[in-house]
Amino acid sequence: MKTLGVLGGMSWESTASYYRLLNQGVKARLGGLHSARLLLHSVDFAEIEAQQRAGQWHQAGQLLAQAAEGLERAGAEGILIATNTMHKVAEQVAAAVSVPLLHIADATGAQLCADGINKVGLLGTAFTMEQAFYRERLEQRFDLEVVTPTEDDRQTVHRIIYEELCQGLCLDASRAAYVAIIDKLKAQGAEAVILGCTEIGLLIQSKDSVLPLYDTTELHASAAVDWMLSQSSSASVLD
Repeated sequence: MKTLGVLGGMSWESTASYYRLLNQGVKARLGGLHSARLLLHSVDFAEIEAQQRAGQWHQAGQLLAQAAEGLERAGAEGILIATNTMHKVAEQVAAAVSVPLLHIADATGAQLCADGINKVGLLGTAFTMEQAFYRERLEQRFDLEVVTPTEDDRQTVHRIIYEELCQGLCLDASRAAYVAIIDKLKAQGAEAVILGCTEIGLLIQSKDSVLPLYDTTELHASAAVDWMLSQSSSASVLD
């Protein structure tokens, strides 16, 4: 089994889900008392969030790149960024290390293609929904048509993530708001919805939605387990 370095804490709520899913995945595959070989660097999310708000992406990327370097020195054979939004700086992080970076959009896109999905709705932070780094990777690598909510709905999705989900709050009113937004995405022709923020899966599940949901946390963790247990060192990596 290869050792995986996890850049977490963005937020710690979803990083806890990653830890559980990675260990469950390894146990399911190997049985017995097996668990995942992991190294975790958990950042102070308040610092990262302030840099996001200020548009200081390079500085945030430097912070994660330095953390990734530390994980590699500690023995990590691959790096996973346990958040969607900070994949905006994935290239900066990947350039700082000599080990592969497992990209969350690749794990998601591969599953969508395997399931025959062509047009997909995207929910996430405003950065993920509105900027090109995530959507274009899905469009260019997997030939997917990606649609997002209206501006008002994007603001609602973003606010709930930062003010509630990242702080451990899952409110019924917010679940209802997300469900209504998913209904609108269906009306736009979406065949499925990407939960493109690693906290959203804490709020809504398949039973809540009229469309199939693709939880990026689950897909990323599953792809990481495949990589950890494979003979190859380059599966599903940033290139």
